[in-house]
Amino acid sequence: MKLKTRLIIAFVTVIAFPILLGALFIFMLGQYQLSMIEKNYELKGTTVESFSNPTKLMGQLTEKSFHELAEMARSNPRNLEDATWLEQFNASLEQKKSYLLVRKDDTIVYLGNSDARVDAIIDQLPGYGEMDTASENGIYLGGDAQVLIKQVDFRYEDESEGSIFIVTDVGAVIPEIRQFTVDIALVIVMVLVLTASILIWWIYRSVKQPLAKMQVAAKNIKEGNLDFELCADADDEFGQLCKDFEDMRKRLKDSAEENMKFDKESKELISNISHDLKTPVTAIKGYAEGIMDGVADTPEKMDKYIRTIYNKANEMDRLINELTLYSKIDTNRIPYNFNTIPVNAYFDDCADELSLELESRGVEFGYFNYVDAEVKIIADAEQLKRVINNIVNNSMKYMDKEKAKINLRVKDVGDFVQVELEDNGKGIATKDLTNIFERFYRTDASRNSSKGGSGIGLSIVKKIIEEHGGKIWATSREGTGTTMYFVLRKYQEVPNYE
Repeated sequence: MKLKTRLIIAFVTVIAFPILLGALFIFMLGQYQLSMIEKNYELKGTTVESFSNPTKLMGQLTEKSFHELAEMARSNPRNLEDATWLEQFNASLEQKKSYLLVRKDDTIVYLGNSDARVDAIIDQLPGYGEMDTASENGIYLGGDAQVLIKQVDFRYEDESEGSIFIVTDVGAVIPEIRQFTVDIALVIVMVLVLTASILIWWIYRSVKQPLAKMQVAAKNIKEGNLDFELCADADDEFGQLCKDFEDMRKRLKDSAEENMKFDKESKELISNISHDLKTPVTAIKGYAEGIMDGVADTPEKMDKYIRTIYNKANEMDRLINELTLYSKIDTNRIPYNFNTIPVNAYFDDCADELSLELESRGVEFGYFNYVDAEVKIIADAEQLKRVINNIVNNSMKYMDKEKAKINLRVKDVGDFVQVELEDNGKGIATKDLTNIFERFYRTDASRNSSKGGSGIGLSIVKKIIEEHGGKIWATSREGTGTTMYFVLRKYQEVPNYE
């Protein structure tokens, strides 16, 4: 489950769960407190709504007492003049937050409670006969009084008008209601705490495990240990984060391995360059010493020595230029000059140059072009020529046949132009064929100095072809020869619709 979904569930739960559970507990507590109120105050038929209407509930407390007074007024009104009976009856009302008030004509003859609001109450008392003595609901006196009164009218023995009132303080709260309010507050707090605890535990549990894994992974990466695997246990945000973390680890590991490989190749390059430079330097030094020592004592020897020194210096210059070029290509510092080039015209010129050069070196050269005259490509002419020359030079470097042969073929292969350079040299072993375009790689493990080179010629070729958006590969048979292939995308003119 995604973290977003968990948070939505948590949001809904933190609203709905406390409401439902709180309502259940409040209902149960309400029923319990109602049963206690009915038991303590001898009531019947009370409902939960009574808690929301305290005035009605306080009125219910004195219903029985009101009926007793009404019956007493009908059957034996003389008791209503007896102070002892009034005291006893008033005592029974105290636990119901009520007291008696007796009026004779307009004079208060009995007050069952030293209420400071008595004046406000007396001022609002209804007159004799103004209130239905059969009414058990009573009336509410507001203002400063804030009481509920129930009135029973009767006549004294001297025929004076009399009224006895049950006065109930609606501001007072019976203990059960007060306890119910406290219980509700406690229930709400407990439900909120319980809900929050469950949700926090649920979310924390879903977060803790992936975080712990990532902490361990981060520690391993910090310590340089990249040989581990971070598996995602769930398809959520943390699972995706674990996958991203694992991808980062793999990239870091690949980068570290590539850096190690590059460091190894750099050391190998230094070794190769030292070896390749040492050979011409040694020759130059030897021939120069021969001249200094007078060994070249004839014009012919002097000319031979000087030409050898010149050729070895050119070899060193070519090697250094090749390394400089690769460095620029590898760091993308060579600005390519791409132009639309006709395929036939370009490769015809290349073939003419190669023919002259190879014939001077005793190599048979064949050129075959199968592309239509209108076919064009977008390329850097100079860099593409460098590709062809590097492949040809590489073929010559490993040529082992007395009758050397190199063929150049240009073919139309759909959306691409395919160029093939075939030689009849010694060939390349199958195990080496996939690595020949790697930088500094040389199939000549023994580093026979007669082969020379830094091992980056074909890597330069691959880099240039890839920068042209093409692809290069090779096929070879040992003892038979090698064929290098590369393809370049054709130039497609966009039709102009008017």
